Amino acid sequence: MEEEERRKLFLAIADTAQDAGEADEAYQYLVRALRTFEAEAAGKPEARELSLRALKAALASPTHFDFQDLTSLDSVQALRKSDPIYVELLEIFTSEQLDDFNDFKDEHDGWIETEKLDGAAFNRKMRLLTLASIAASAKDRSLPYGHIAHALQVPEEEVEMWVIDVIRAGLVEGKLSQQTKTFLIHRSTYRVFGEKQWREVAQRLEVWRSSLVNVLNVVRQEKENFILQKEQELRDSEGKANGAEERGGGRGYRGGARQQTQPQPQTQTVEPE
Repeated sequence: MEEEERRKLFLAIADTAQDAGEADEAYQYLVRALRTFEAEAAGKPEARELSLRALKAALASPTHFDFQDLTSLDSVQALRKSDPIYVELLEIFTSEQLDDFNDFKDEHDGWIETEKLDGAAFNRKMRLLTLASIAASAKDRSLPYGHIAHALQVPEEEVEMWVIDVIRAGLVEGKLSQQTKTFLIHRSTYRVFGEKQWREVAQRLEVWRSSLVNVLNVVRQEKENFILQKEQELRDSEGKANGAEERGGGRGYRGGARQQTQPQPQTQTVEPE
């Protein structure tokens, strides 16, 4: 099929999915339709309209947290000229945190309401994304409740609720410790993966390598101690066995001597009469 025909097909599927309440499926086919635009056509009105539609759908979706599929599209990058505020908002959701989102709202006061966007849904998603970011950058794989409350700008009493929500969203895995008031992180998701993230991975691998070296040294030392202990036990056993043989041999010699010194019975010959 020609690119234009494929685009019409993808849009028809997206519209049908949207009418059926399948928002995620509709979004996926919107993105596929946008990929049919070549670079030179990325700035056309149709491409702009579809790009804004996909961008709004991604931001509003309660389950969509990875925006790399949008930022990589030529038609979305073309919005920098026609709709720079939308691109700025997209970049905040891609890699920034709640503080940056609040600065955006202050700078563009009333813009979200004018564009008829869901500000409450945006606030919730930015808190989840912020929690995912600070979890990914936590060096000791744990976050105190106070740190989370400060980053999310919520009371400390609400921290556990937000942690549960971010786990349900699939962004982080871990468990809460109410005793120490910390969130212990098992796995976290990087929102973007660039040079900074590679450096963090390199640092963690170095820490892991050092830990393994220390464990290996301990295992080797314990192995050497075990071998030395067994050798000492073997020498002790051999020494006891040799001592027992020597004592047993001496008693046998003295017994033989006593047998030699015992008087021999005398025999008497009786002559016949």
